[in-house]
Amino acid sequence: MFDTRELGRRPGALKRASRTVLAPSGLGNEVIGVPSGAKLEVELRMESVIEGVLVTGTARAPLAGECVRCLEPLADEAEAEFQEMFAYPDADAYGGTQDTAGEAEAEEEEFLLQGDLFDLEPLLRDAIVLSLPMRPVCREDCPGLCPDCGTPLAGDPGHHHDDAVDVRWAALRELASDMREREPRDQHDEHDEHNRPPRASGDDSQER
Repeated sequence: MFDTRELGRRPGALKRASRTVLAPSGLGNEVIGVPSGAKLEVELRMESVIEGVLVTGTARAPLAGECVRCLEPLADEAEAEFQEMFAYPDADAYGGTQDTAGEAEAEEEEFLLQGDLFDLEPLLRDAIVLSLPMRPVCREDCPGLCPDCGTPLAGDPGHHHDDAVDVRWAALRELASDMREREPRDQHDEHDEHNRPPRASGDDSQER
C-alpha cells in the first residue's frame, strides 16, 4: 500500500517513492518466476491529476526457473515498467467525466484509491508476469537434449548414436535380417539341385 496524502488533490503535485518489498507467491508462469519472499525493488512517480493519481514506476526482481531446451536451472532478473491511473472514488465531483451507459463496466476496469491509499500489488503482478519470457533459455545457443537418450548436449558436444534407428522402421529391419539369414540356405538347396545327377529314363529295374 502507498500513501498519497502528501499530494493532496491539487493537479500537478508530484511525489517520488522507492521501496523494497517481499515478493508475493505465484508471481510467475509455468517455467520461470520471482521466488516467493524475494526482494522486489519498486520505484514510483506519483502525480496528482484531476481524476486521481497517475502512478508510473519500475519494478526489479530476481528470477528463478529452468531452461526449456536443456531443463537446467537458470537465474535472471526481471525489470517491468508500468503506468496506471488510480481514480478518486468520487472523481465526478472533481471534474472527471463518467459515461453513465458504461459506468458498471468502467468501475470493473479502473483502479480506485482507498481513501488516500492505493494497493500496488495487482498492478505489479500484471506488469511482472507479462514481462516474463514464455520460453526462457540458459543461453541463446543452448543445444538442448539428445532426442534419443536425453543427454544434455552442452556438456557433450560430440554426443551421437551410430545405431540410432527410427522406431517406425524397426519391423522392416527385422524382416530384412530374417531374409539375410534364410538366403544362404535357399541358395545351397538350389545349388544341390543343379549338381544332382540326372535320373535314368524309364522305370527303375526290378528284380524278377
